[in-house]
Amino acid sequence: MSPSSSRRYHITTFGCQMNKADSERMAGVLEEMGYQWAERPDDANVILYNTCTIRDNAEQKVYSYLGRQAKRKHHEPDLTLIVAGCVAQQEGEALLHRVPELDLVMGPQHANRLRELLEQVLDGNQVVATDPIHIVEDITKPRRDSTVTAWVNVIYGCNERCTYCVVPNVRGVEQSRTPEAIRADIEVLGQQGFKEVTLLGQNIDAYGRDLPGATAEGRHQHTLTDLLYFVHDVPGIERLRFATSHPRYFTERLIRACAELPKVCEHFHIPFQSGDNAVLKAMGRGYTQERYRRIIEMVRAYMPDASISADAIVGFPGETEAQFEQTLELVADLEFDLINTAAYSPRPGTPAALWENQLSDEVKQDRLQRLNHLVGQMASARSQRYLGRTEEILVEEVNHKNPTQVMGRTRGNRLTFFAGEIETLRGQLVPVKITEVRPFSLTGEPLVLCPA
Repeated sequence: MSPSSSRRYHITTFGCQMNKADSERMAGVLEEMGYQWAERPDDANVILYNTCTIRDNAEQKVYSYLGRQAKRKHHEPDLTLIVAGCVAQQEGEALLHRVPELDLVMGPQHANRLRELLEQVLDGNQVVATDPIHIVEDITKPRRDSTVTAWVNVIYGCNERCTYCVVPNVRGVEQSRTPEAIRADIEVLGQQGFKEVTLLGQNIDAYGRDLPGATAEGRHQHTLTDLLYFVHDVPGIERLRFATSHPRYFTERLIRACAELPKVCEHFHIPFQSGDNAVLKAMGRGYTQERYRRIIEMVRAYMPDASISADAIVGFPGETEAQFEQTLELVADLEFDLINTAAYSPRPGTPAALWENQLSDEVKQDRLQRLNHLVGQMASARSQRYLGRTEEILVEEVNHKNPTQVMGRTRGNRLTFFAGEIETLRGQLVPVKITEVRPFSLTGEPLVLCPA
């Protein structure tokens, strides 16, 4: 059943980069079906919430948004309500009992099946798609939010079993795409004028472990390192990034490749989660803080100026004040450019949620505040190195707070603003002399306004 041209859709995305990439693909499917993007959910008659279950507050927000639209459906029966992503996978049919107005509940593995599932809904069915499947290769054309930078999924799912994390339950087992399929995607992006590609995986360093083939020396021939060598010379693409890394699989060979390949940016996102070995063990992370420190030392030995960002959790069950102080010590010693911090939030279906040694919200919030204060100080100190330097900025967008400026990022992923016209500069690599530094962004003066 094909919709009329008056059909409009809106997607609200919660959570990680993988979710953003999934939303772009689902938007592409809807536009191929003849739907048009609506800026406001109230102007749309197909509303899709792509959900995240990493933290409780993101989940609660979904229910409050859903409640508003469910009420609207009582007056507009043609409204189609879809919940996709990790909350959908986790809750499944229980979501229909909680919000009976829902038309479609679909887990993240089913993102590329949206057309087929929506057609079942338009035929009058209420559909739940949360069964584990082999992920359908992506043949849709995403509706990308940017014309300069793009995500490319290289591995879906996660085989790790961190005791706090719901991702393996909701995103399934690791499934790597073939290097050829990934390169073909990147070649199309290069032809379309994109300048930067971020390779995405929930645990990207695990890439290739499930693909067949090993070399005569016994080394697997499909690793993230091999993939970087395989795709780095795609015409038109100026920058390559990848995320998210797991310290357990982060190798010197990968670091060396990043140092050797000119298009790979000097930015690494390597979550440490805690600075205490006993907490790391309870989390099921599979490394020690000493091992983590060695990785960062190795990165800086090869690329002294590399930017390093990370994730950290405070208030994990049983974490003592002394163990929390180990995290503070790690942050102070390693001088990160940015850390995404969170207070531990018990997630349904995870081992840690059932433990009795949960900490109070007061303790968790106190530790989060103290960690955030230190993170801000460290970021501010790290920013100082940019002052007076010339950085290459890839221009992405206008600065919405100051339309006379454009914004883009350094190779180290620091947001940078400078005066210029977005029409002439979008997608350009511009040398910019940094004149002002803040903890998480920079301002500068362009040295060349219209590079050749």
